Amino acid sequence: MDDQTWARTPIEPQSVNAPLSAAAIFLVVTVAADETSLATARDVVSDIGALVRAVGFRDLGGRLSCNVGIGSALWERLGQPSRPRQLDRFHTIPGSGGHTAVSTPGDLLFHIRGERLDQCFELERLILAKLGDAVEVVDETQGFRYFDSRDLLGFVDGTENPTGQSMAEAALIGDEDPDFTGGSYVVVQKYLHDLAAWGTLSTEQQEAIIGRTKADNLELDDGERLSHKGLNTIVDENGVEHDILRDNMPFGRPGAKEFGTYFIGYSRDLWVIDHMLRRMFIGSPVGEYDRILDFSKAVTGTTFFVPSNDVLEGLAP
Repeated sequence: MDDQTWARTPIEPQSVNAPLSAAAIFLVVTVAADETSLATARDVVSDIGALVRAVGFRDLGGRLSCNVGIGSALWERLGQPSRPRQLDRFHTIPGSGGHTAVSTPGDLLFHIRGERLDQCFELERLILAKLGDAVEVVDETQGFRYFDSRDLLGFVDGTENPTGQSMAEAALIGDEDPDFTGGSYVVVQKYLHDLAAWGTLSTEQQEAIIGRTKADNLELDDGERLSHKGLNTIVDENGVEHDILRDNMPFGRPGAKEFGTYFIGYSRDLWVIDHMLRRMFIGSPVGEYDRILDFSKAVTGTTFFVPSNDVLEGLAP
């Protein structure tokens, strides 16, 4: 895609490129099987912008936004004339060391983010009130910015995110799928951390697993085996590196001893995230899996397509 593609296109993407926020809510739902529920879901998602504006106007500095993702099965039910070329459900990845990337249900994803948790909360409340009995909540996770963009393992997260034109090239579909230009594929996974076990490791051991220094976030050279950073670096057969856009968030309930990271990755090409996860869970070579999985368990896994605003609004019943 040349540098002029996005300058000349009238297509308006959703807020995939919104800056990292102080708060986020990740809401995954399934839509009931009847036609009335489907019509309700169409109505809500096609007019999501109105709900965002209704809440966001109270404090424009809150930078409230919401991306809507549509799962493969629901896309079929919507009966659209065409389908995003790479859209597929999330496939379970049986990995090495007893680790599995599980596949869980999900027809719609609402990725709500902003600088104020109260605005995020209010938008989620309105969305669910509008959807009513048409949907069932599968997962609802509230994320927060932790110190200087660190995860609960203590490391800075999202360092390698592309910016500017590179972000568009990594995260947004271009002319290769013209019906869906400006759209994006997104994969979400909820990871639960065993912080007690992680805490038994020395800082040097933790850094070797992550592939970065803990204090100042500098890259380390991989030694005999690839680190988390190394396994997440995808280079094709032509030597071209493929990026994705991450907007991960920590979450937790200390009283329930629940601590985790909500992974959310946007990509122009779904295969990039699939390849990344296979390297993490199966290993590269096979068996040399991401050692972070010894301390972090994936408990959800779902794939969605985030259409441009034009396509989203066109779903109106």
